[in-house]
Amino acid sequence: MEEPRWLDARELAAWEGFLAVSAILDRRLDQQLKNDAGLSHSQYEVLTRLSTAPGGELRMTELADAALSSKSGLTYQVIQLEKAGLVRRCSSAHDERGVVAMLTEEGWQRLRAAAPGHVALVRQLFLDGLTPAQLTGLAKGIDALHQRLREIP
Repeated sequence: MEEPRWLDARELAAWEGFLAVSAILDRRLDQQLKNDAGLSHSQYEVLTRLSTAPGGELRMTELADAALSSKSGLTYQVIQLEKAGLVRRCSSAHDERGVVAMLTEEGWQRLRAAAPGHVALVRQLFLDGLTPAQLTGLAKGIDALHQRLREIP
């Protein structure tokens, strides 16, 4: 059996730093959204993805891909949003087997109300902590990782 490639000090520092920053950002953004809009970070992401789709609607499978969520996790979030009157589910006009999630008027209003505080906190916690060169480098690195992850089954 081949010996694993252990992480060196630089790799370990990058990995542990990424995990810490991701956890802190997610926790702080989730708390802000719950306090300001009564939404979880995952629910806000669903509303955001729907808001950028034509007509404010997406098939559930497309929404799961766009929101970077499992189908079961997405279904749970959409059910919660539907109970709150922010999203409506219906059959697809193009495929009767498909289900579409659609942003309701109340969903649009909640998203518009939540967005300014969310964007301000993203700026404060994430963007404002980086120089333009650091942000460019980070964006390139994240894009490379994203491309790689899409290629690995």
